[in-house]
Amino acid sequence: MTSKSDLSDLSVEDRAALGSGADFWTTKAIGPVGSVTMTDGPHGVRRQAGATDHLGLAQSLPATCFPPAVGLGQSWDRDLVARVGAALGREARGLGVDVLLGPGINIKRDPRGGRNFEYYSEDPHLTGALGAAWVTGVQGAGVGASLKHFAANNAEYDRMRMSSDVDPRPLREIYLRAFAHIVRTARPWTVMCSYNRINGVHAAQNRWLLTDVLRGEWGFDGVVVSDWGAVADRPASVAAGLDLEMPGGNGASDAQVVAAVAAGTLDVSAVDRAAENVARLAARAEAGRALAEDGDTVDAHHRLAREVAGRCVVLLQNENGVLPLAPGRSLAVIGEFAAEPRYQGGGSSHVNPTRLDIPLDEIRALAGTTPVTYSRGFTTDGTDSGALRAEAVAAARAADVAVLFLGVAAAQESEGFDRDDIELPAGQLDLLTEVAQVRPETVVVLAHGGVVRLAPVARAAAAILDGGLVGQAGGGALADVLFGVVNPSARLAETVPMALADVPAYQNFPGEHSHVRYGEGLFVGYRWYDHRAMTVCFPFGHGLSYTTFAYDGLALDAGEYGIRVRVTVTNTGDRAGREVVQVYSGLPGSAVARPVRELTGFAVTAELEPGASEDVSILLARDDLAYWDTRVDRWVLEPGTYRVWVGASSRDLRVSGEVDVAGDQVRVPITLESTLGEALAEPATAAALAEVFGGMAGGFGGGSALGVDMMRMIASIPLNRLAGFGVDADRLAAALDADAP
Repeated sequence: MTSKSDLSDLSVEDRAALGSGADFWTTKAIGPVGSVTMTDGPHGVRRQAGATDHLGLAQSLPATCFPPAVGLGQSWDRDLVARVGAALGREARGLGVDVLLGPGINIKRDPRGGRNFEYYSEDPHLTGALGAAWVTGVQGAGVGASLKHFAANNAEYDRMRMSSDVDPRPLREIYLRAFAHIVRTARPWTVMCSYNRINGVHAAQNRWLLTDVLRGEWGFDGVVVSDWGAVADRPASVAAGLDLEMPGGNGASDAQVVAAVAAGTLDVSAVDRAAENVARLAARAEAGRALAEDGDTVDAHHRLAREVAGRCVVLLQNENGVLPLAPGRSLAVIGEFAAEPRYQGGGSSHVNPTRLDIPLDEIRALAGTTPVTYSRGFTTDGTDSGALRAEAVAAARAADVAVLFLGVAAAQESEGFDRDDIELPAGQLDLLTEVAQVRPETVVVLAHGGVVRLAPVARAAAAILDGGLVGQAGGGALADVLFGVVNPSARLAETVPMALADVPAYQNFPGEHSHVRYGEGLFVGYRWYDHRAMTVCFPFGHGLSYTTFAYDGLALDAGEYGIRVRVTVTNTGDRAGREVVQVYSGLPGSAVARPVRELTGFAVTAELEPGASEDVSILLARDDLAYWDTRVDRWVLEPGTYRVWVGASSRDLRVSGEVDVAGDQVRVPITLESTLGEALAEPATAAALAEVFGGMAGGFGGGSALGVDMMRMIASIPLNRLAGFGVDADRLAAALDADAP
């Protein structure tokens, strides 16, 4: 591996040049440092040949298009995600790619976010666990990952200037938590800083973010690379902790770095650090290229993509057991997406698939001799579809079951812009209403990158399947689930609200005048809805199966590691299936604002045969139970009696219990700016103040002068204001000095 001494013969100019790209996708080869090739994207290798661009306009080489994160996140399965990562790594090596730009792990703060299809969840624990699995899989194949977009990049509007204005607790507990987990456990080769500003400072120039937190607190030892075009001031970015500006340019920013060193405004040690990190990345890439090739992976990876997609399809609703489809019942397949599937998002992650399964063809293949008709039903180009709708309704009336494919067209959601609403097109809903009136046994199959409002769909349809976006083999996977070849086990990774106005960020999205206020604070996604006991269409973690499961034997054990949760899960139905076991925890009576409950652990059972059981053990780690204490600027595990729920969603909680957790003892320094209540809460300080108050401290709690609880009335008075109430200020200051640790 290239060492620091290997770069000692390079000039400042050469060392500066290592910190910017040679062209759109590669770094420079200078002296002992080789070139590194990077490319998009998280669900497939977008390796361009010839013309290159970042927005998917130029053609790329064929590669397997696995389900994007919106689908993959619904698997809730670390092992499955790691297998996808490993396959992506193998394909990347085969296409000459050293670093695959993913995973995207930003939180889905608002369902209108244009890039939500690239992100896993509204929850940082689920996001962190799945993101770490993806990174581990990719890097195990000798290809680097690039954790993105760091950080608080939750909208596309004005994305190169927007300031995400977020308070310390939600920043740490919601928006940075998944990044921290992945950096510490999976050790990605690179982290990609985002376009936006965080509390007014560009991510690429944010020393607190890139150096103090990422390297200092989390121990990151890789390369900080910019998002493509995210650098506004290269010398300032290098000083802040940026190592590599992408894409390459004409050398102007290299010259700016050299000039800043000469002028004394940039320490040469920052240039050396960046060059050394890029050299280490090049050495890692060289070692990865030496791994044995796997040969032709096209067929094997397509089969894997189908298996994965089947595990990403959520059964949202299944009235009267209309699914799985029974043999011999005639089918009317309706909807443009059945013949022209929507299976991935638009923009920089757009993949040229090696092949594409068409849902209609796959349904017909599994239906055998059962009659299957097809009607387009609607258009996605805005043209009138009255005649198409009439034809589809007639076909539904003549069939035993209608399978209606609905969704959001590619032109309606993509990288680069946010959605205006979360509605399905009105024409599609009209079609559903008319079809369901003549054929109550109507199954809806959804395709979309961001959450859509499903209340009208749930009212009209007997069954609903939702895969989000399911990749190139999704057509076969959807057919597998429809006919029961695969028993669905996926779960929603984000809440489906009743209406857009219910969304936590509704009044603070996407922002204005290049600022967006994260006014909902900690209460993102299900944390918001559950805290307010709001009605939702489908809750976080929801998903049905063709079988049923029972939970019993809950046992909780707290220790220095956290809380160990044990529970027995039994398949009580008549089909083999998997269950996603979700563990939520909360601290009633907490001294700080908290959600009612938060996801702090989960596991996927093996496929259980009818009547079979599995003993599931899940650790709720101390780090996942802690909150960010702004008084001491660190993570704190609050002591107390924690409530733990285990179930099948944030609203389907089957068993629960309580356990005492010792937690951390936090001593907050008491100063003259502290309140009387804060001072008296510290026993030693209270004792010291008792003499100053002439015995008053012991009597504050029970007095009821003026008809009120005196302690509650005066507890919020800062100590330095007590002089106005007859307290000797000098004696008070002396008492605090004597009690200082």
